[in-house]
Parts: sequence; structure tokens; C-alpha cells
Amino acid sequence: MKLKFSFSIIAFFLFLNSFSQSKEYEVIVSDLSNPWGFTFLPDNSILITEKEGKLIHFKNGKKIEISGVPKIYLRGQGGFLDIELHPKYKENGWIYMTYASSEGKGNGGNTALMRARLNGTQLINQEILYKATPNTTRSYHFGSRIAFDANNHVYFSIGDRGNRDVNPQNITKDGGKIYRLNDDGSVPKDNPFVNVRNAKKAIFSYGHRNPQGMKINPFTNEIWSHEHGPKGGDEINIIKKGKNFGWPKASFGVNYSGTKFTNKTSISGMENPIYYWTPSIAPSGMVFINSDKYGKWKGNLLVGSLKFQYLTRCILKGNKVFKEVKLLKDIGRVRSVEQGLDGFIYVGVENFGIVKLLPKE
Repeated sequence: MKLKFSFSIIAFFLFLNSFSQSKEYEVIVSDLSNPWGFTFLPDNSILITEKEGKLIHFKNGKKIEISGVPKIYLRGQGGFLDIELHPKYKENGWIYMTYASSEGKGNGGNTALMRARLNGTQLINQEILYKATPNTTRSYHFGSRIAFDANNHVYFSIGDRGNRDVNPQNITKDGGKIYRLNDDGSVPKDNPFVNVRNAKKAIFSYGHRNPQGMKINPFTNEIWSHEHGPKGGDEINIIKKGKNFGWPKASFGVNYSGTKFTNKTSISGMENPIYYWTPSIAPSGMVFINSDKYGKWKGNLLVGSLKFQYLTRCILKGNKVFKEVKLLKDIGRVRSVEQGLDGFIYVGVENFGIVKLLPKE
């Protein structure tokens, strides 16, 4: 009897040990619909954009809805998109947001960049820094992610708005671009196309399809971005000033029908991706692990997959993806990924919430 009891105790502790080893995440914020973007305030509370048009402040275990958010054009892939704090937020209080907006001429909407301040439970001092034109009722490829460099330039992406044959390769038109502004919305004097007649002066790079991930590499200070391909050909790119990234003249993907729209995967004078996925994983959100919380994972790049519902850990050798490891398999559509002030990785999952990625023991 004692021997049987002893084996039961051992089995119980073995079960607990295996359970703790298999647990990959901890739920931090539950019951979110589509946490498109989120960012951490200095007190470790979280500002979360819900695509449907809500701004949530998660503090002390409670979700507080912020009033005064901009009017959101909610259609298809369009809605309330990314959110980032100014690098000197403690000094100036500026919060930057991208969203689909119907402001301006024409039916439909296009992507806008706004900054505002948070006063209690209300957004104040709202300033629209950029609004892409023209509005269109096409329901896809709004982008959009935000990043800041060491000089406080703000970068943001806008997808081609479903007009691949016109927008991405034309620097006189919005769409299919990554833009750079000063933090007050003015155009930097050294932007690549400031002296080109009729060009959109805010453009930093062009020839993009629909970039939904962008981060400054903390180890090299380069701008990394990924974008959705068509059927196949999702890309990771290192963004360079004034460069053409090829869409749609060069791509590793094909039309959704399976037919080709180009026979080129590389064109002289255009930038090649450093990595691509075929089949497409539908990437959204990205972050570099820049803390010691995850041991040997430091320096890896994390990318969310909407299509296959996991987080991929990209192991890098220099500027090349050497290997991928799937994390959080089947957790749901991974929309956003950030590193918190505490050094842990947090992941926004559609129809679920925000979870903390737990280090492996």
C-alpha cells in the first residue's frame, strides 16, 4: 500500500513538471477581438488598439476604454492599426497611431498617421501628421506599422491599397511605401525625394506590397520590415533610403489563381528580400529579442503568422535567416509582437488577447 502511494506521488510530480515545461505562455490581457497594436507606458500598463476602433488602456488588471479616438474607417483590413510611444515620451507625452481614415476627398479611406497625448481616459492634442490620398473603397492593404530611429524620425508603412500596377512604383502617389517624417510631421530635409518634382516628399522607400511588420534592429540600427506577398513570396527586407523593393515587377509569389504576373524574382537596381516564405505565412508584427530573459534566443527575430497561427523564431546569422522554429503553435492568428519594458516578449492574438511568452527552463 505504501509502495503504491509512493508511486502515485512520484507520478503526480512528474505530471506537474511536464505541464510546467510544456506551458509556453501566460495570459496577460484576455477577451480581445483584434489587438492590432500595443505599446507599454512607463508604468508598465499597456495601450492597445482594437482594429474595430477602440483604444484600450490595460492597467491594474482592468481594461479602460479611452475616449476621443480618431474616427476610424472600418472596412476589410482597414481599421485602428498600430501604436507607438515617442522615444522621449516621458518628456513630451506624444503617442503615435496609424489608422484607416475617410478624411479628405473621395469615397472610402486611406491610411493616416496621428499623434496625440493621453490625459486620464481621453486622447487630447490630436494632430494628423500624414494622410494618404486618394481615398478608395478597396478594402485591403492599408499597412501599417510605426517605428522610430535614434534621431526621433518616425517611420510608417502604407500598403499599395490594392492598386499594385499604379501605386508602389510611382513616387508621385501614396501606397506601397515606407515613409519618414520628423516627429512633428515635417519632412526631413535629407529625405530621398524632397527635390523630385511632384514626388511625395515623405517617401523613404517604395515598391512595397503590404508591410505589417517593422522594427529598428537594436543590434545594427537598420530598419527591418516584412510584407505580405500575393500567393507565396512574403518577404523580410532591410529598408534603405530611396531604394526600390521591386513590387510588383519582381516577386517570389503568383496570383491567387496560380497564374504569374511577373517572371522575375530579382531585377538589377532593385532590392532583394533577405528572406521570403513560400507558401505565405501571412506575417504580422515583428520584434527582436534584445534582453537576457530568453538565454540563447537573444538576437533572434520573432514574426507572427496569421495564416498558420503561430509565432516563428527566426535564428539569424548576420542579416540572413538561418533557421526557423515555431512557437505557440495553433494559438490563433498572431497579429502583434512587442518586447516589454521588463524584457519579456508579449504577443497579441486575434479573438484571444495578449500573452507573455515564457522562457524555457
